Amino acid sequence: MTVFRISEVASLLDVSSDTVRRWVDSGRLMAERDDNGHRIVSGVDLAAFVRSPAESEAAFSSARNRLRGIVTDVVRDGVMAKVEIQAGPFRVVSLMSREAADDLGLEPGVLAVAVVKSTNVVVERPE
Repeated sequence: MTVFRISEVASLLDVSSDTVRRWVDSGRLMAERDDNGHRIVSGVDLAAFVRSPAESEAAFSSARNRLRGIVTDVVRDGVMAKVEIQAGPFRVVSLMSREAADDLGLEPGVLAVAVVKSTNVVVERPE
């Protein structure tokens, strides 16, 4: 079974170790102690924790890949707009119509959710 230390969970979720400890202390995230007394989180419990809020947000859409973040840049031309979102450690770039960007009120500093649905997603495993 794959397990993660508190610092690894924090790094994966792009939050502080203190935040992860608070989640564990409040019972939101399950953790156990290893033989040295360090808190560890099973990969299964971590996956369930990460998945839980996303499921409620995605309930009205067939797309399940939702990356919440802040708009960092919007470049508009006559017809198109390029929108960049920083979602945790991930930079997401979307090309859309200028009209859509205007209708959504997309500007740097605005909270947005990048909803991704694709028939071809490459998944790699770090070494």
